[in-house]
Amino acid sequence: MAGIVPVAAGAGIAASKRRCPGGAGSHRPLCAGTVGGVTYPIYSEWAGSGQDVLCMHTAGADGRQFHGLMADPRIVEHHRLISFDLPWHGKSPPPEGAIQGSWRLNTDLYVALIMGFIAAAGLQKPVALGASMSGEICLELAYRHPDSFAGIIACEACDKINQRQTVWAAHPHVNQAQFVPEWIRALSAPQSPAEYVEQIMWHYGQGGPQVFFGDIAFYSGEWDARERVGRIDTNRCPLFMLTGEYDYSCTVELSEATAAKIPGVRFQAMQGIGHFPFAENPKRFAEYLLPILAELKS
Repeated sequence: MAGIVPVAAGAGIAASKRRCPGGAGSHRPLCAGTVGGVTYPIYSEWAGSGQDVLCMHTAGADGRQFHGLMADPRIVEHHRLISFDLPWHGKSPPPEGAIQGSWRLNTDLYVALIMGFIAAAGLQKPVALGASMSGEICLELAYRHPDSFAGIIACEACDKINQRQTVWAAHPHVNQAQFVPEWIRALSAPQSPAEYVEQIMWHYGQGGPQVFFGDIAFYSGEWDARERVGRIDTNRCPLFMLTGEYDYSCTVELSEATAAKIPGVRFQAMQGIGHFPFAENPKRFAEYLLPILAELKS
């Protein structure tokens, strides 16, 4: 199911009393909230019942990346998967009056949007799940808000990513709907089913003007946690890191080096998976995800 939730943050986070999601499978229309005085409508979907799992999409994409996991009865029998589209992504529109192409994500805004959504949706200590840029922010959530989560699963994440920004993703002479999907195509593992890889390409081709560019400004620009990941307290919140062997953007070696700085983290390389684990091969990814969810549930 699906819906839209209000997210609010200024000096702190203020959430609307209108709550979403609910039920075993649902969606809702957009709700509105503000971050730093700007109102952002947020669309969400969810499926299943049980322990809440907050599912966060990759750069330039949206919550459709989790439909494969949401359709897996092994997962949704005991867990409620909740995805939301960041502003400017998927079914979450830009804020009123925004100039097309002006979206630029940064660490503080990202954290505020996530924590505001959690408050607005009435989630109680969900498990956080993300990959790529949302894997990076999982590390930040573990650092800033460990007591707000039952566990955090950071996929394809490390403390600093270089050389993934490209001016062609924002160039007025380049068709972003063709360029961006080609820029990310080879990040999927060769074993990943073609139908899922093509869905990823389709999602990326539908992004708004400079939305992918604005996300990568965070992912491979502003994001730099090298001086703070070592202060993550895994005694307050269990932290798991998973990285696909075919990911050449955030390599296994980069993730492993970051994990070595975090006392108590559990790191595992994933065989036969690339940069988009839950989207490119959900059944294969579930083999890594289910044991973690079972451990957190127990």
